[in-house]
Amino acid sequence: MDTGSIAWGLTATALVLFMTPGVAFFYGGLVKAKSVISMMMMSFGALGLISVLWILYGFNMSAVNGPTEFAGNPFSDFGLGKLAMGETGSIDLLGATYGATFAIITVALISGAVADRAKFGSWMIFAGVWATLVYFPVAAWVWGGGWIMKLGETLGLGDIAVIDYAGGTAVHINAGAAALALALVLGKRVGFQKGITKPHNVPLVLIGASILWFGWFGFNAGAEWLNGLENVGIIVVNTLGATAAAILGWMLVEKFKDGKATSVGAASGAVAGLVAITPACANLEPGWALLLGAVAGAVCALAVELKFKLGFDDSLDVVGIHLVGGVIGTLYLGFFAIGTGLFTGGDLSQLLVQAIAAFAVLAYSFVVAYVLGFAIEKTIGFRIKNEDELAGIDTSVHGEEGYALERV
Repeated sequence: MDTGSIAWGLTATALVLFMTPGVAFFYGGLVKAKSVISMMMMSFGALGLISVLWILYGFNMSAVNGPTEFAGNPFSDFGLGKLAMGETGSIDLLGATYGATFAIITVALISGAVADRAKFGSWMIFAGVWATLVYFPVAAWVWGGGWIMKLGETLGLGDIAVIDYAGGTAVHINAGAAALALALVLGKRVGFQKGITKPHNVPLVLIGASILWFGWFGFNAGAEWLNGLENVGIIVVNTLGATAAAILGWMLVEKFKDGKATSVGAASGAVAGLVAITPACANLEPGWALLLGAVAGAVCALAVELKFKLGFDDSLDVVGIHLVGGVIGTLYLGFFAIGTGLFTGGDLSQLLVQAIAAFAVLAYSFVVAYVLGFAIEKTIGFRIKNEDELAGIDTSVHGEEGYALERV
């Protein structure tokens, strides 16, 4: 492999790793001032824990020998010693590290659904077990030779295969479904209703969204280091275009619905567009990517209101943005994927495999997350006491304040 491709692989790995602190900033700005430390710590806790688990056994679980295997053997190369000693050990370890960054951010995304009310230790237990039982196997299903990767072949659909270039199913639907489950397990925040909590630091939200957009070019285009950067052009223009269109779509809905377009809405729209284009970035013409972004921004702007109508407290709209946006982007390929979409030269086959993959991952992640969250809540407890929530989770759980301003 040429040194330029390797250099891009290293750069992309750093970009995607930087996205998890971006999530921390984005989520941290959205919560109350007395919850910002707790919120950001959940991302940094995931960064520490999932990195270690991935190196120990997660990478081994993320590849299988055939579609009938649930996951790879976690002990086949415990600690990656064999991989390091192989003839292509340096490149293989770089690839493994790139994969780790996806696992980290997927877990961190879930935390937004339980802002203001989750115990940190319980969150860390959930994060480690969920990654082991859900993310590592699903990564194998989607990218590591598993049943989703081979679904078209299994169904006898010829060259049709599930398209998920960078994680519509494995990352966003996966995290969004788990977020919904945890929101149901932990219940509503004290006084939950529309408008009761507002972002305490809007600039922090915009900084986080900007870091995410910056890092997302590594997220979507990073794997091209293995393909000689052959498709990098269409990936980066779609990542730019869909995200930009989603900002406009979200702000337009806000303007009609509430009379004003907000900066938090623009930031949320950008994230919705990034989520939607993730599975589709290499398989859409740029015009169709613009339409996808506009649709995702508008629909997600409406979807975030569902928690008030349906009565679940998804604190930072992980369901409305990541689950809904991930489903939109994944299914959209069934209609507009280059050469195989229903309206771009194909038939219903692409839509069929996309839908099976999307809803299978959604159901599996939701069920496991719900059972795991429920077990933690009923044993050691997952939710903090109401009085601690009202007093401030930062001081009650971490003994810190986000803004320890000197009083005169």
